[in-house]
Parts: sequence; structure tokens; C-alpha cells
Amino acid sequence: MPVATAFFRTIILYLLLIVGLRLTGKRQIGELEPIELVLTMLLSDLASVPMQDFDSPLINGVVPILTLLALTTLLSYISFRSGRFRSLICGEPAIVVRCGRLQQRAMRHNRMTVDELMEELRGQGVTNLKDVKYAVLETSGQLSVLLQADAQPVTPRQMGMKVDDDVFLPVILIDNGRLMGSNLRKMGLDDKWLQKQLKAHKVHRVQDVFLMTVDRGGSVVLAKKEAAR
Repeated sequence: MPVATAFFRTIILYLLLIVGLRLTGKRQIGELEPIELVLTMLLSDLASVPMQDFDSPLINGVVPILTLLALTTLLSYISFRSGRFRSLICGEPAIVVRCGRLQQRAMRHNRMTVDELMEELRGQGVTNLKDVKYAVLETSGQLSVLLQADAQPVTPRQMGMKVDDDVFLPVILIDNGRLMGSNLRKMGLDDKWLQKQLKAHKVHRVQDVFLMTVDRGGSVVLAKKEAAR
């Protein structure tokens, strides 16, 4: 049946695309390397044809996708082993600001305008070009900025102050009314502790909690569910 055929074709191609995108790692589209961006574009194009053309055998779409995945894996491995090959395929970072001065040749080579540069700097809270020690245009297209020493925020270490290490990674215990039992056990806590915390926040049921987190320092954050309108 055409409907069943379309259903199973879509599922198979969807799973293949998920595998392909997983190869690019956890990045946003703007952070993809050239190899990864080309892979994403080709995969979407190749997958659309077998989904729409039922007269074309499914294998005609699967084989090119698998070939691209294998080729991408091979190129990624070679890039990892060879810095020269990686520079050839992905390019190299370019310094576009050095000691407060624009590097015009690098900007022309990377087709970066002054307006684009200033927009990127403002996005990182920099308004004065003289405050920039280095601004590096990365191969992903992102701009990394290193400020001059006298323009950097003062840290407790520079002031000779001793501070307590009270920064901990919060762990989700309740997510939209669902208890994350494995996280609760990972933190060395039990249901008795959980019920005590719910009572302290005047909550009767786990289902009434939108988000609850706890860290190694014992800090608990709880947000109740809002009433549906």
C-alpha cells in the first residue's frame, strides 16, 4: 500500500539522517565545519527524493546516504590525524584584530566587513576596539575575543582574595512532574529527603512540580507548575 510504503520509507530515512547528524556532534548550524555543513545539506537533499518518489527503489537513497556517512567518518579521522589535511579542508583561524588594530588583509581574505566585526564585538560586550588584544575568527565562523589586560574584569585571584569553591553543577530531580529516580540516587538522596523538600516548598505531589534541581552543596531550586489557562 502506498501509505504503508511512505510510512516505512520515512522512518528508515529519518533514522539514517539522525545517525548522520550525530556524526557532526552537538553543534549548532552556525558552528559546523565545512565537511559537516556539506554533509547536512547533501543528506537532506538525498533523503527527500526516496520519500517522494515511490517508483524509485529505497536502496537508491540508502546507498548514497551510507556512502556519505562513511566518507565523512573517514575524512574526520584523517583530519584528526593530520593537521595539514585539517587546515586544507577546514581552514585556519585568522587574527582580525591585533593589539587594538584591524588586520585588514585577514579581513579581506575572510570577506569580513567592519560592520560584521563590530557587530560580533558588541555581542561580546566590547564597544572600544582599543580594548581588544586579539580577535580571532575561528574556522567555525565564531569570533573569539581576548581583551587587553587593563580592560579585563578584575578577579578575586588578582586582588589576592581567597574565595570558597561554592560553584556546583545542578542535577535535575523532577522534570515537568516526572521524578528522575536515577539522578536522586546519584546524589545519594532518597524519597524521604524528597518528601521533606516538597513539604518545605508547600508542594503535595511530584506531579505539581515543573522543575526541581539540587547540587552537591545542598542548594535546592524548585519551580511549581503554573495553572493551565
